[in-house]
Amino acid sequence: MGKIMRIIMALAFNAVVGAVCATAAGLSPVAGALTANAVSGVAGLFAADPGSGVLRAGVLREIWTGEMVKALRAGLDGSWLDGIPDATSAVGNDVIHLVDVGVDPDVLVNNTTYPIAVQKLDDGDISVSLDKFQTKATPITDDELYACSYDKMSRVTESHRNSIDTAKFRKAAHSFCAAEDTKKTPVVKTTGERDPETGRLSLTRRDLVRAKAALDRLGVPAENRRLVLCSDHVNDILGWSEEFTRQYSLDNVNGKVGRIYGFDIYEAAYNPLYTTAGKKKALGAEASAGEFQASFGFYTPRVFKATGSVQMYYSESRNDPQNQRSLINYRHYFLAMPKKSDAGVTIISGYQAEAPANAGADTNAGDESKG
Repeated sequence: MGKIMRIIMALAFNAVVGAVCATAAGLSPVAGALTANAVSGVAGLFAADPGSGVLRAGVLREIWTGEMVKALRAGLDGSWLDGIPDATSAVGNDVIHLVDVGVDPDVLVNNTTYPIAVQKLDDGDISVSLDKFQTKATPITDDELYACSYDKMSRVTESHRNSIDTAKFRKAAHSFCAAEDTKKTPVVKTTGERDPETGRLSLTRRDLVRAKAALDRLGVPAENRRLVLCSDHVNDILGWSEEFTRQYSLDNVNGKVGRIYGFDIYEAAYNPLYTTAGKKKALGAEASAGEFQASFGFYTPRVFKATGSVQMYYSESRNDPQNQRSLINYRHYFLAMPKKSDAGVTIISGYQAEAPANAGADTNAGDESKG
């Protein structure tokens, strides 16, 4: 009788976990319950400890991995990476060939010469490994797991997903920004009013027009331009554009905050830092005096993203008799970068260590933002 009761409890536990997972994913809870028990039944892995009354959490590893895959995919929806070309189908073993991403050949107009010349795309046959994102392991004691199995595992998985998402977007933003100002990778420096506390010069209308003009000079089409603003630059625009303020209040969903000067505007809190000399700092570097986050714009058809594998790692508590705890972490591969660095612009904040002698004057008197 006791064995039957343990089996019933195990099935009930899996059913609850499966139902909650399915509901969170927008699926039928009944289907989730059946799937969870089907996975457990096929695996045939009942609890090593007959007194536990539940299946081992490791039995549901496939379900938790699946939930992480769905959550990571959903994390891109509505973000500034949503809608850009997806080259995931070209990924093999978490590596992608740029020739499969698509490098543009030259176009012949009204050609009368045949045969048409063959153009070798020298920079197309490049293999790029997707970025690897790994979370540090989180301990889950038997007491926590058996007291509230789904709640604890759900919170831990969500926490790991959030950490991976943040790291992915931070790395992508760093890749989209120019290393420095060049003819094909323009960097625009702000010229507005100086912040007395930080010395940062605010973003003005004129600066934003200069960023637009930089893309115009590169021949970037007017459509499908995106601008990912750092918080400083968003706040600057809120100070001089009532229309943007209205859009920001109404459209602030998943970081998208409206449209201005032909750009679809997004906001992000993890954009890279630049030195006062206009050089991009290393990923994860700390800011020194006069160094601020940048904003960046790009043409969506000239960038891409690719998603690789997701792996859950789980060590069971039965292998840790001293601590009696399980360990869980995740590994995920992802890449987002420009196809070629010739269709983007970066906006960095200017810096004045000390206020100019005429600091009391209206520093924006001659700025177009007044018009």
